[in-house]
Amino acid sequence: MDYPAPSFYFSLSFDGISGDADAGFQEASGISAEIETEEVANGGDNTFKYKLPKATKYSNLVLKRGILSPNSALTQWCIETLTSGLDSAIKTKSINLSLLNADKSPLMTWNFVNAYPVKWNISDLKSQEDGIVVETLEFAYNSFKKS
Repeated sequence: MDYPAPSFYFSLSFDGISGDADAGFQEASGISAEIETEEVANGGDNTFKYKLPKATKYSNLVLKRGILSPNSALTQWCIETLTSGLDSAIKTKSINLSLLNADKSPLMTWNFVNAYPVKWNISDLKSQEDGIVVETLEFAYNSFKKS
């Protein structure tokens, strides 16, 4: 493995969604896990509190890219999920994020299990600035596995 690994070379894939356009993102963030704790006082001893572990908490996965056609399969899944009003079951997918080396081989891969979109937005539209419209997709998931 090359150290330190560059953060700019990564690839994404979504189960059931194919196409290079739906895998090209300029930014991925929110790869985070922490164990929540609960403080419990010891009866009669006020000098400290025990910190007991609870469930693992995961941040949402946030992906950013230049906005694509609304016909994008990924965009359609997101909009469908966010606008259904929970009339139908949410369709979850696995998302794979791989950090790549110079030979396009994965240095490490994160598999986000049972992911589903929880937020979609586009950047502000400004008539006096020359830039691209950025689409931000945010996903909740049950857990992730690193390989």
